[in-house]
Amino acid sequence: MYSVRAARKALTQAKRRLFDGYGASMSSIAGAEKAALSRFEPEETVNDRYAAMDERLAIVRRRLNRPLTYSEKVVYGHLDDPEGQEIERGVSYLKLRPDRVAMQDATAQMAVLQFISSGLPKTAVPSTIHCDHLIEGTTAPQDDRHGGYGGQADLDHAKHNNKEVYDFLSSAGSKYGIGFWKPGSGIIHQIILENYAFPGGMMIGTDSHTPNAGGLGMCAVGVGGADAVDVMAGLPWELKAPKVIGVRLTGKLHKWSSPKDVICKVAGILTVKGGTGSIVEYFGPGVENLSCTGMGTICNMGAEIGATTSMFPYNQRMGDYLRATGRDKIASVADSFAESLRADEGAEYDQIIEINLSELEPQINGPFTPDLAHGLSEFGDAVKTHHWPSKVSAGLIGSCTNSSYEDMTRAASVARQALAAGIKAKVPFAITPGSEQIRATIQRDGLIEVFEKVGGTVLANACGPCIGQWKRTEVQKGEANSIVTSFNRNFAARNDANPATHAFVTSPEIVTAMAIAGDLTFNPEKDTLVGADGREIMLNPPEGEELPAKGYDPGQETYQAPGGATEVVVSEDSQRLQLLQPFSPWDGKDLDDAMILIKTKGKCTTDHISMAGPWLKYRGHLDNISNNMLIGALNAENDKVNSVKNQISGEYGAVPDVARAYKAAGKPWVVIGDENYGEGSSREHAALEPRHLGGRAVIVKSFARIHETNLKKQGMLPLTFADPADYDKVGPFDTISIKGLTTLSPGKQLTVVGTRPDGSTYEFKVNQTFNENQITWFKHGSALNAMGAANKQ
Repeated sequence: MYSVRAARKALTQAKRRLFDGYGASMSSIAGAEKAALSRFEPEETVNDRYAAMDERLAIVRRRLNRPLTYSEKVVYGHLDDPEGQEIERGVSYLKLRPDRVAMQDATAQMAVLQFISSGLPKTAVPSTIHCDHLIEGTTAPQDDRHGGYGGQADLDHAKHNNKEVYDFLSSAGSKYGIGFWKPGSGIIHQIILENYAFPGGMMIGTDSHTPNAGGLGMCAVGVGGADAVDVMAGLPWELKAPKVIGVRLTGKLHKWSSPKDVICKVAGILTVKGGTGSIVEYFGPGVENLSCTGMGTICNMGAEIGATTSMFPYNQRMGDYLRATGRDKIASVADSFAESLRADEGAEYDQIIEINLSELEPQINGPFTPDLAHGLSEFGDAVKTHHWPSKVSAGLIGSCTNSSYEDMTRAASVARQALAAGIKAKVPFAITPGSEQIRATIQRDGLIEVFEKVGGTVLANACGPCIGQWKRTEVQKGEANSIVTSFNRNFAARNDANPATHAFVTSPEIVTAMAIAGDLTFNPEKDTLVGADGREIMLNPPEGEELPAKGYDPGQETYQAPGGATEVVVSEDSQRLQLLQPFSPWDGKDLDDAMILIKTKGKCTTDHISMAGPWLKYRGHLDNISNNMLIGALNAENDKVNSVKNQISGEYGAVPDVARAYKAAGKPWVVIGDENYGEGSSREHAALEPRHLGGRAVIVKSFARIHETNLKKQGMLPLTFADPADYDKVGPFDTISIKGLTTLSPGKQLTVVGTRPDGSTYEFKVNQTFNENQITWFKHGSALNAMGAANKQ
């Protein structure tokens, strides 16, 4: 187990060894002008990162003696110990040194609280906080906004309502060396792409869509806050060596097809768990026909297939974007290092998918899951066959997935055609700029005026409806309706807290066309609209600009540099923030007679385990947000949500209430679950809440990667049925004992003994994926406890 002190010393020595005076094999960049990591971190350079990467790769190449994929180059180029590290795809646990950490405001609260608990004075790597999740979007006049709605009204409302949280994050950023992007600056992933991402870099972010930076050739991975704390503390970050799925692209997108259709198609092929444990790496001649931001879109939504991350190799389109965003020097250095920023000839993939962009039609995915893919030509029939509400009730474009300048110009080109025919959107139409830079640029270039004339409402530069921050008033909860969005995720109740809303994910231009037509069955490639003069018109395929001809307008300055604050205050009676108390360590015994809190049925995402939307305001207060634990999960016993039997009282109650009752009675409990448990967001609250309320284990058919790690980090036992059919053996009112914990070791199965209410018993084997370091987390009660113990040695 690493101590923080030892880790920092090792990191300093590694930097000195790798960065100082390096020359021999780095002739390609030896003479290159120094390129700052970002305009906010002029003292750190990309050149140094490439030098370190090159030296590590020389060692790895000697050891593996085979061609490397691009993602392998970046991952292995960030190994903490390239000489001693075991390297086997899908097997080894790698210790890595990411270049930076990024946190969005909802997850940053808990991550920062954990970092404060570590007692460290400053972060060891460049880190940033981005205020994007706590801003609620509106499209109609609101009393609590003095009759206003939309962008500025929503932003002002958020600043007032979230002042305590923003002040906390701002002061913590100043004190601990973390850059702070203020509310209104934009969505974390767009800010990263515009300012921090660079080809060949590695970062972790406390948001599942962190892979967006793969569009700029970065290995960017979504993690829980505890992982972020490790890296900010100077410890290596642990990741199971990913397998590599190759997606070979040929041809060129045409007509209504867009980069969004590539990932929607891939999602349909791989499903929501097909990418688990793998990096998806795109290659082939078709890559050259995609814009940098388009590649970002593809990587962003790669989170929906469970992939560790998604990546594109460096090319000229990335260089163009770097130069357009004021990073000419990084582009020049990357040009010199280009050989290491693409796959070797002959590199082997664990699986290859072929997609011909010239044959790819627009895709529409949903409802209720992002992998239910439909080609545009067949979608209308699917709507009728499944009796989905065909009337579109709202159209929403933007979000971290599709809010680039190219996206906005393509959507605006559709809107202009409608306006020319005297047509406006038939339903509420919301537009979310991804950043202040995008907002300012599309305002300057007249796009906002076009959207507003067609009936759209421009929201604040934030996540808004995509993360459930949508104060929707025109549809009642429980009312079946359909919405189309250019977002990335469409689980039940995800966007508007209405489980009856059928959300369909597609490209911004298709969303715009459907909002204007008002019907899901409208196919802009063959159907017509009726203009104000009564004549039928057919929309032409959208046209867009990859980069603004006049350059980007940065808009208002929204960044706060670290430094200045010396105190971070959390009020004892705050309802938004709560200092953390350490979890209890393992008692050294097997787990006996644990209650089954709930046996979940079917899809159970992190949205089901810890809802977002109105609950986001409690993300910094563990006890308060624990009141939403598993309230969206379907109980297999009665097919109801948030209704489980308290086996002590015999009465039914809300899941969190029953969990609290068990905890108060000293009764440990477990959760039983289905396939791909915990898919979706990286939110570690879905692991913190069960731990806080007395949970000990989660036993399921399979886990999503991030959630399994998050459970381990908090001292929980994530276990999988050795035989998935054993799920059916477990009754909702049984008690569970887990045997073998006293001899817990990597790869060793545990035995579960179940006792039915009639006293009869059964048993089955469960698998666990703990390594030695993770077993230390379990024994200490959490990774944070283990880090604290090691730091005292």
